[in-house]
Amino acid sequence: MTRLAQYIKAKRKEFGLTQVDLSLKSGVGLRFVREMEQGKETLRLDKVNQVLRLFGAELGPVKEERVISDIDDDK
Repeated sequence: MTRLAQYIKAKRKEFGLTQVDLSLKSGVGLRFVREMEQGKETLRLDKVNQVLRLFGAELGPVKEERVISDIDDDK
């Protein structure tokens, strides 16, 4: 399970929401909520952020340990 999936599922439960509730409150489809909680690797960022907004969060760039010089070495 991805960190995003874990976060969404934990927040949903913290607020006592079912997947259906989360779907309705965020304006995304139930299938999308299920796929997100199952850790689907390809999700629309705008829809992910629609859901995250309910919890006062947003998905965006996060600094990683890996630097550009490491990327060049992968070639």
